[in-house]
Amino acid sequence: MQHVRGQFPSLSKIFYIVILAAVLLSGINIRCINPFAPAFDDSPATGNDVLGDQTTIEGAFINFKLSYTTQDTLLYGRLLAPDFVFVYTDYDRGIDVSWGRDEDMRATHRLFRSVSNIDLIWNEIISQTGDSLRASVRRSFNLTISFSADDIIRIGGYANLQFQRRDPETIWRITRWTDESNF
Repeated sequence: MQHVRGQFPSLSKIFYIVILAAVLLSGINIRCINPFAPAFDDSPATGNDVLGDQTTIEGAFINFKLSYTTQDTLLYGRLLAPDFVFVYTDYDRGIDVSWGRDEDMRATHRLFRSVSNIDLIWNEIISQTGDSLRASVRRSFNLTISFSADDIIRIGGYANLQFQRRDPETIWRITRWTDESNF
């Protein structure tokens, strides 16, 4: 009896088919792992996490600092409420100037793109009032903006921030930021 090539499957093919069938029928969970699209980590947060827990005011301040130091507009944008207002004093003209969320995002994006390094240090909380849905925090800060090794701006002062959220389980968002800095 002569064996005609291709007429019968080879033993290695049969072996792989049997293994595949055994795995599929046994209920073993085989996962493909893509290093460029890792699975979402839904484990509880620990004290070693980089991002702050924005369901707390302190977590919002951690994320604010992180957004500036990493120059991350997405993280920064997550801090701002849709009706956000930024207010600062134009000392040259002697007036308060304000703008909304869209203009603030554009200004922050331009700032992040034009600098080589930003360092934000949140200092002590001067005052904090509010409840589980609204809070007002006045906090001192030091901000160092480096455009180059020779061009560094240091700003100090206070940020008066108004926070709000829908319910105690949602994240805090900034609705109003009144800048009380020396810049």
